[in-house]
Amino acid sequence: MAATQQESTISLKGSTQMVSEFFYYAVNSILFQRGVYASDSFDFKTKYNLKVMETTDDRLKSYLEQCMEQLKGWLDNLTVQKLVLVMQDLETRENIERWSFDINCDKSIRNSPDFTKPAELKSIQKGIQDVIRQIVSSVTFLPVLESSCSFDILVYTDHDVTIPVGWDETTAKIVIGSENVQLKGFSTSVHSVTPSISYKMP
Repeated sequence: MAATQQESTISLKGSTQMVSEFFYYAVNSILFQRGVYASDSFDFKTKYNLKVMETTDDRLKSYLEQCMEQLKGWLDNLTVQKLVLVMQDLETRENIERWSFDINCDKSIRNSPDFTKPAELKSIQKGIQDVIRQIVSSVTFLPVLESSCSFDILVYTDHDVTIPVGWDETTAKIVIGSENVQLKGFSTSVHSVTPSISYKMP
């Protein structure tokens, strides 16, 4: 008897969960790798067959979870275009580093909430692994952040999206005179994520 291979599929909600979870650990990893928070305020956690970082700071964890919960709604509605993590010099308020994640949504499935699409789940996980590894290796070329920094999370949505309570319109917070590095992204076949970094040389 010939062996049969079952094709993997992904739903909109499955993709939303996968991408929002990726962003949670990506932001944690960036804040750890760039020293925005003390290293002893993070713990290792196994995810994507990798050791990833997760904050143990209750306030930071709560803030990130709230951001990701709102992001899930935008991902589910296919109305999100980009997530940006910006670091600012705490004293001068200058933007010194900007991690941008372009998000492309397959809007063709907007009126088919129960759809599924073919997807290689192992390939998606490998793509996420590659992005996390790039975040970790970024310390080899990014300048050391000499000063204390704060950070903001910006989310770009479609123009007709109502701004939720707790969120405000803001500027793009561009890094002036920046160096730019494009990173390899990943796709779930529903949402595609393409990261890049803009940073200021000292």
